[in-house]
Amino acid sequence: MSTVRVAAIQMVSGSDVRANESAIFRLVERASDAGATYIQLPEYSTYWGPRSGYDAAATTLQDGFIRQLGLEAKGRGVTVHLGSVLEPAPDGRFYNTSVVIGPSGDVVAVYRKIHLFDAQPPGGVTYLESEYFTPGEEMRVLDVGEMRVGLSICFDVRFAELYRALALAGANVLAVPAAFSALTGPSHWEVLLRARAIENHAFVIAAAQAGTTSEGLATHGHSMVVDPWGVVLAEAGGLGEEVLIVDLDVNDVNERRRQIDVLGLRRPEVYAHHVDE
Repeated sequence: MSTVRVAAIQMVSGSDVRANESAIFRLVERASDAGATYIQLPEYSTYWGPRSGYDAAATTLQDGFIRQLGLEAKGRGVTVHLGSVLEPAPDGRFYNTSVVIGPSGDVVAVYRKIHLFDAQPPGGVTYLESEYFTPGEEMRVLDVGEMRVGLSICFDVRFAELYRALALAGANVLAVPAAFSALTGPSHWEVLLRARAIENHAFVIAAAQAGTTSEGLATHGHSMVVDPWGVVLAEAGGLGEEVLIVDLDVNDVNERRRQIDVLGLRRPEVYAHHVDE
C-alpha cells in the first residue's frame, strides 16, 4: 500500500508540563482512533514557557514520559513523532530535540534542531535561542512504512539547503513541527512550507503550536499538510487544538519528480564555483 494516513496535531501547550503531557496522550489517542499510523506533534509539545521553567521541564530520552508514550505507540501500533522536547546538553544549555517513537515502542530517531532562532522580527521583540540552546550537528531521515521522513524543526524551514539535502537522501516527506511566531507567521509560514514542498516535490507535514500562553508567547497556529505540487491538503485555524487527518499517496512524489526532475537536473558542479563579479 502506498497510501499512509497521517496526523498533524495542533496544540496549545503552556508551562504546565503535566497538563501538556496529558493533552499529548489524549490527542494521540484521537488521531489513532481516526486511523492515523504516523502522528506528528508540534515543537515544544511538553513545555512552551519562559526560561525559568526549562530545567524542570527538560527530559532525557530515557525519561518516564517518553517510555509511557512508547507503550502507547506500541499498544496502538503507530509511530509518534514528538515534535520537540527540551533535552539537557553537555554544555549546560539545552537541545531542541525531536523524538520519534516507532510501533515497537522504542525511540527510532532523534533529531536536534540545527538552526537556532536568533532574530529581531517586527514589533521590537528579540529572540536569541542560542543563549539557551545548543545547535544539533546531524541531519536525520528515517523510514516510516512507505514514507521516508526527513526531520526538521520550525526555524529550519527558512534554510532550503537542508531540505534539498534531505530530499537527496531519499526523503519523500518533510516533517516541520513548529511553534512559529505570530509576528512572522501570517507572511511567511504557508509560503515557506509550500516552497519546501514544491522545490523538492515532497509532502510537508507541519504540526504547530497555536494561541498565546499566559506568559504572552504568541504562536501562529495553522498546522498544515502540503502535497508535492504545493497544494495545501489540510490546514488548521490559528487559535485552538486541532487534529488534521490526511491520506498521503507517496507515489505522488515519484510522479511529480518524474514530471519535473528537480533533483536530477541540478548542476552542483557549477554551484561549487565562485560567482563572477
